[in-house]
Amino acid sequence: MDWSKMFNSRVVVFGCGNVLYADDGIGPALIAALEKDPDVPDDVALLDVGTSIRGLLFDMVLSDKLPERVVVVDAVTQSDREPGEIFEIDVDQMDPKKISDFTLHQFPTTNLLKELRDSTGIDLKILVVQSAYIPEAMEEGLSPTLQAKLPELMAKVKTYF
Repeated sequence: MDWSKMFNSRVVVFGCGNVLYADDGIGPALIAALEKDPDVPDDVALLDVGTSIRGLLFDMVLSDKLPERVVVVDAVTQSDREPGEIFEIDVDQMDPKKISDFTLHQFPTTNLLKELRDSTGIDLKILVVQSAYIPEAMEEGLSPTLQAKLPELMAKVKTYF
């Protein structure tokens, strides 16, 4: 994986999640689908970061070459949401008790996201999908619910380009 693309692009899309745990792999599944889309502009970097986003965000905070916008896509499990629901999370509205460990299935550290936005001026978008199924043991592949939502998620992410 060529991570340097994140320093030379107008928009960077980070697809987060663990493909070994069903719907937690929505971020990487999105990146794989977008990589096949001929309409994605050349100045958009699509990065399947799996569960390794923290180090990349830290590198970005320290860099002098920055994109205009960063889009983070991941799965969440919230009791008040419907499976497959796609919504934005504002980093300032995250539960204060979760500031240091908002790690729903390896979600990036909230403090680091705030630092990235506040210290660099990057337009930060956090787009999440309510999981339908996160297994206790490893199980690859999205649930039918999230697989069916992939085109809608792609369309939403493309509005950020």
